[in-house]
Amino acid sequence: MKQKLKSKRGAVKRFKVTATGKVKAMKMGRRHILTTKAQKLKRQMRQGTVLKPCDAKKIKPLLLK
Repeated sequence: MKQKLKSKRGAVKRFKVTATGKVKAMKMGRRHILTTKAQKLKRQMRQGTVLKPCDAKKIKPLLLK
């Protein structure tokens, strides 16, 4: 019997694939030491971002479903 392919659980928690096949992720730098960061920067980090195609190519194989 052939084994199932499993997706990397850490990648599943961090990335999502859109309907058009792009990879979405949250912006980094929002976890700690927020007092030294400007309010505008913290506001901009709330929105997610779409990864560049070269980075998405590395992430997609980890997200097998």
